[in-house]
Amino acid sequence: MTVNSAELRRSAAARVAATCPDLAPRWREAVAAVDRALFVPPAVYLPSGTTWEPVARSDVGEEEWLRMIHSDRTWVTQVEGVDASSAAGPVSGSPTSSATLPSLVARTLHIADVHDGDRVLEIGTGTGYSTAVLCHRLGADHVVSVEYDPGSAAAAARALRVAGWTPTLVVGDGLQGHREGADYDAIVATCSVRSVPPAWLSQLAEGGSVTITVSGWMLAAGLIRLTLDDHGALSGRFTADEVSYMLARPHERPPHATFYRQTGRTRATRVDPALTERWAARFVAQLAAPSAELLTTGNGLVLRDVATGSQAWTEPSGSGWTVHQHGPLSLWDQVEEALEVWNRHGSPGLVDFGMTATVEDQVVWLGTPDGPSWPLPF
Repeated sequence: MTVNSAELRRSAAARVAATCPDLAPRWREAVAAVDRALFVPPAVYLPSGTTWEPVARSDVGEEEWLRMIHSDRTWVTQVEGVDASSAAGPVSGSPTSSATLPSLVARTLHIADVHDGDRVLEIGTGTGYSTAVLCHRLGADHVVSVEYDPGSAAAAARALRVAGWTPTLVVGDGLQGHREGADYDAIVATCSVRSVPPAWLSQLAEGGSVTITVSGWMLAAGLIRLTLDDHGALSGRFTADEVSYMLARPHERPPHATFYRQTGRTRATRVDPALTERWAARFVAQLAAPSAELLTTGNGLVLRDVATGSQAWTEPSGSGWTVHQHGPLSLWDQVEEALEVWNRHGSPGLVDFGMTATVEDQVVWLGTPDGPSWPLPF
């Protein structure tokens, strides 16, 4: 049976709407209208053990390919800068570009709450799919999109032309925005950031908004819409969504170094390290140690600060846990103190957190702006 592309898009839109019950009808219509197959390159990566295996459209056949592409799934298109379409075989490393699952694209744009006539700056064109969804909703003349990777930007531009959309496309560092097109009613990032780039604040129109996922090197993120007040401050409260995008490349972790355990300062922990397996708890740990990455092992966790070389690692000890800390920062002390604060406030989810950002200071707070808070790196 021949696959009907329009029917696949309608089915995809229905699945997206089921995933996001409060999704505005205009976004469901956009998902049904935009052909995702135009925006996914002719090969993607599938995980295969510790490597990524390139799978081409010709490998699986046209019908299966279209069913794959229209599923609500993220497809990795680039690993360590190598496109799947040019890979000669399995590739090791971390994904550096992807075609984000439609439900996350739609959810993010829904949270952004854009309206007819709004001028939007999108950070991260990627494959161009989210850009096309924005164009369908607002019109191409209201969309400016910035992409860091020149190859991805060129491919997205071709796909958008085929789809009939001609937004303003810019190749460059999206963290600098695009001053020539300012002022924007909304800035929407389809990559995660560690904090709001100061350049964005100066490019917002009065009452404008920034919609981002705030993440970090522990890879716990929160989705938030921040609005600009009369005093030049952005503020908002996180949604309950446990979602994330890839970090913006300038905000990515430095290359991994070989980890060697140092005994250092040893004590019993007051908090079970397994608590960091919960999304909100890891988000709190990340706030407390923003330049550290967190790794889990078979019998504990490792915190490694990429700025100072400080480390902390845990191991079982009787009925509890022991932590070893080495280096100028006591990483576990920082994380543990923050987790204890979180526990005392009832171990809430992300909706209990908010954020305030100005050109001088950016903090995430718990409960209210006057409650416990943690500064963001920027």
